[in-house]
Amino acid sequence: MTGVPLNIDFQQILLHLLNFAILFFVLYLILYKPVRKFIDQRNAKYKELDDQAKANLEASEKAKVEYLYKMENAEKEAAAAKVKAMDEANEYAKERVNAAHAEAERIIANAQNMAEAERDKIIAEAGQQIEDLAKEAAKKAIFENTSEAMDSFLDAVEEK
Repeated sequence: MTGVPLNIDFQQILLHLLNFAILFFVLYLILYKPVRKFIDQRNAKYKELDDQAKANLEASEKAKVEYLYKMENAEKEAAAAKVKAMDEANEYAKERVNAAHAEAERIIANAQNMAEAERDKIIAEAGQQIEDLAKEAAKKAIFENTSEAMDSFLDAVEEK
């Protein structure tokens, strides 16, 4: 071994290279494939979770847009319903006012008819009372005049 510089044994180097190749091959079979399989599965799982998160985000964005659209429409519908309710309330109020006016006119007409009937009755009663008083006064006048006339006649007869 005198011809090799630095006392390097090529046979030892080749054996180490062979040992390294065997070790590399065994580690490749034992470690690399399972680790690679585990990493690929983990990457697939994370990719699936990422895709699911993106889909959820997309769905939530879609739901948000739909919600905002519905809120806008709900506000418009509420305003329209409010206007409709106000119109219906105003129409109902007009109907009630017209009905109240008609009822008031009917009550007034009925009261006028009753007042006119009462007035006619009072006038008739007053006429009857006047007639009775006139008869009574005529009777008194006749009887008073008659008794005075009789008294005068009797006085005249006595004097004669």
